[in-house]
Amino acid sequence: MSYVIIGLGNPGDEYEGTRHNTGRMIVRGFAKVHDFPDWEYDKKSNAQISEGKIKKEKVTLVLPDTFMNKSGIAAARFVKSKKAAESLVVVHDDLDLPIGRFKISFNRGSGGHRGVESIIRAIKTEGFVRVRVGISKDAGKGKVKKPSGDDAVGDFILGKFPPAEFKTFKSVSKKICEALESIAREGRAIAMGEFN
Repeated sequence: MSYVIIGLGNPGDEYEGTRHNTGRMIVRGFAKVHDFPDWEYDKKSNAQISEGKIKKEKVTLVLPDTFMNKSGIAAARFVKSKKAAESLVVVHDDLDLPIGRFKISFNRGSGGHRGVESIIRAIKTEGFVRVRVGISKDAGKGKVKKPSGDDAVGDFILGKFPPAEFKTFKSVSKKICEALESIAREGRAIAMGEFN
């Protein structure tokens, strides 16, 4: 089975290191860890692409060069059927999880994430893997402290991680790279059992 792993975010230097670019940063890190070739621009998908192998499995890494709410354009280029969608993995930020936590889910709704909504609309199914990466402040006891109101949410997700949070993000990124490798090598069910 060949996998397509999409890292969601916004292109451009001004979005580097922002919470909303979590997916993009993690997939870039995954490419580095596994010595994938340099990123190349693919005009048809309007995305940066790097193709390599994990064990014997072919893996295509995709960083859309569109803004978040148009991420589906890139996904539709690689996923042509519901069956193909099952080997799609989308890595993205999630306000409902605290920083330092992540969750692998399959066949779930968008949870209000515009990038995920765009992909669901474009490929006409929710039947793909999502790696949801926490970006909210930890309020303890499994609760998160997240901003309320559209403007506050926008400012928060487009803001950069403070140094202490960035350190936490870097350490969870390593674990997520292991989870992505596990999905490619052993399938989503085993990865979910191990990492959720």
